[in-house]
Amino acid sequence: MLGRVVAVDCLLVTCAAAAGSTVTVGSKRFTESYILGEIVRQTLADAGVAAEHRSGLGNTGILEQALAGGAVDVYPEYTGTIVREILQADGNPGLDEINRLLAPRGLKAAVPLGFNNTYAIAMTEAKASALGIASISDLARHAGLKSGLSHEFLVRADGWPALARAYGLPQVPGPGLDHGLAYDALAGGQVDLIDVYSTDAKIGRLKLRVLKDDRGFFPKYDAVLLMRATLDDRPLAKLAGRIDEATMIALNAEVEIDGRSFADAARGFVAGHAQRGSANARPSFWQRLFAPDLPRLAAQHLLLVFGSLVLAVAVGVPIGIAAWRRPRLASLLLGAVGVLQTIPSLALLAFLIALCGTIGFWPAALALFVYALLPIVRNTHAGLAGVPEGLSLAARALGLQPGQALRQVELPLALPVLWAGVKTAAVINVGTATVAAFIGAGGFGERIVAGLAVNDNQAMLAGALPAALLALAVQAFFDLVERRGRRAARAAGRPSDGVAAVHAQEAAVTAAVQPSPYQGIQPSDPNAPAAGDKVALAP
Repeated sequence: MLGRVVAVDCLLVTCAAAAGSTVTVGSKRFTESYILGEIVRQTLADAGVAAEHRSGLGNTGILEQALAGGAVDVYPEYTGTIVREILQADGNPGLDEINRLLAPRGLKAAVPLGFNNTYAIAMTEAKASALGIASISDLARHAGLKSGLSHEFLVRADGWPALARAYGLPQVPGPGLDHGLAYDALAGGQVDLIDVYSTDAKIGRLKLRVLKDDRGFFPKYDAVLLMRATLDDRPLAKLAGRIDEATMIALNAEVEIDGRSFADAARGFVAGHAQRGSANARPSFWQRLFAPDLPRLAAQHLLLVFGSLVLAVAVGVPIGIAAWRRPRLASLLLGAVGVLQTIPSLALLAFLIALCGTIGFWPAALALFVYALLPIVRNTHAGLAGVPEGLSLAARALGLQPGQALRQVELPLALPVLWAGVKTAAVINVGTATVAAFIGAGGFGERIVAGLAVNDNQAMLAGALPAALLALAVQAFFDLVERRGRRAARAAGRPSDGVAAVHAQEAAVTAAVQPSPYQGIQPSDPNAPAAGDKVALAP
């Protein structure tokens, strides 16, 4: 059943993508990529091309799949990443050679932006001076140094494993850190070295020492636009060569230091003027909380939660019924649903992106559907298992078919427990839906992910607070529906809670199958009791 649902969903996505004409711009989850994505979107808009920006879409692998599936048309990338990560090649080939290798994939790299943003290893100036470390080779003499490397750098072909082999580095990397958080960890002395981008604005602000790559390990990372081969890049041609390294550092500083939004920083560049140090640059928390994107994010979040919930009820209730009717299969079914709950969210999202061939709403909704199954299936099974067996037998004795008994007797009695499972799944999904922002599905997670990229607590809180309030609102909504259902039941003369319903249904069914004291006596029988006579029943 799940396979059919996924297949139908993916077909709908493919049809929708084919029908769309808007250029979709993607970006990765760090400051510079956000800004460049906005510059591309605004440049297209100025040229009269309809465009939207799906920001913070995770790592290279996710964006490569999004390009291949048509969910994204263009995003800012770096030649070194294209060569090492996407093409799995070596060296520093030129743009023509890169495009020759990309052609079989239906992709092309165009519009060189004008700067090289290479990977580097950095330490605080004080620590590096005290230990006499000036180059990456010097790290080999200090095995005890603690690293705070980004998640992607830990696994990239041009990342830490290959760097450690090339330089013979003895350090064992610790858990991965978000790139935006790593700077504060370094400044606070929690780690000794981190990976950086050479155009990061915080390098100068925190007075970091960028270690010399004395063995020339890192390739060139010239910024380009990676796009589908069918995309017309002429509206973007005016960006070629316009952004040098100093300009990119200044743009990053506008966001990371001055607190401007990605869109505002990009707007200043596209309009041809910078806005560093503006007195009104940094918005207050309340301005961020009630920003114009609030209704859109709320609608996206609610659609994710309730769309996945409807699907989970449609699939989970039948599974719970099957587990109750087939006790031998109960452990297997409940165990399988429980295992699905343990799949890490990002891994599940990556799998569903590959399965659907797209990013955005459908992979996110399917992931939330998987996580909503467990409380619904378990509560359906538990509610039905709590129905007294005598009631089921009595319903059969009245001539009800199994399906009729389920609909008219057993499910109504199990409904309070089942409803509690649906409510639990809905509230859990409000929180889990924030991860959907990593694959461009929107919702309040967009603000949280953007805040993580620049380590901005106010931005993260502006996303986390509405999500928490939405969870409370969803809880209140389900409680309200439950109370109204009880009032309606009382008004109709029906019991309003599960226990009373069981007793009432038990009494009704028992009365229906209780033999009459006059059974077997015909009306013409002279021995028939008269009205008002007492009848002695046989023991």
